[in-house]
Amino acid sequence: MSESLHRDFPLFPLGIVALPTENVPLHIFEDRYRTMIEQCLEEHREFGILWMAEDELKPIGCACTVETVLERLEDGRMNILARGTRPFRLVERQDDLPYPAGVVEFLDEHDETADPEIVSATRQLYAELVEQATDNALSEEEIEALNAYRMAATVEFGADAKQELLELRSENARLRLLTMLFRAAIKRMELVERAQAHARSNGKVRFG
Repeated sequence: MSESLHRDFPLFPLGIVALPTENVPLHIFEDRYRTMIEQCLEEHREFGILWMAEDELKPIGCACTVETVLERLEDGRMNILARGTRPFRLVERQDDLPYPAGVVEFLDEHDETADPEIVSATRQLYAELVEQATDNALSEEEIEALNAYRMAATVEFGADAKQELLELRSENARLRLLTMLFRAAIKRMELVERAQAHARSNGKVRFG
């Protein structure tokens, strides 16, 4: 087997998409996944989340580590907080382990320097979205530390958009996609705010 391929990699098909740097709370209740997570904890191993979309298992997923076990219940169930680490491609499924697993290949980035103008524009849109949604203004230091994954990991996008981000192998391409997504999110928020203001005014124009 090629050195770039990794066998016996634990897999967790779910109805969500995880991104690198994203915190993912999970409730583990099936026996096979409890076994999988216990082994990952014992061996300090990653496991992979793959999006199960309309009965189609997407081949590109995100490896995760267990950051902490939040709660262990008496019947063996547990609540954990996982964190996305790196994207991978599923090469082959395996059925010889007590939990879902496969042969995977971790994906490299295309050699490319991020365009400073794209980086700056995307960061500013993100800062605008955060301030509009939370009333918190990000500091320059916080903004400078952001890359595409870090920004996307804190925004509730749909699974389709997150999967597209995960499959892109270029930071510039991810930033361009985020720029469109952030603009659309800001526009939606502005429309909601206008609708709420209209409802509060009971349809009447207020003076003074």
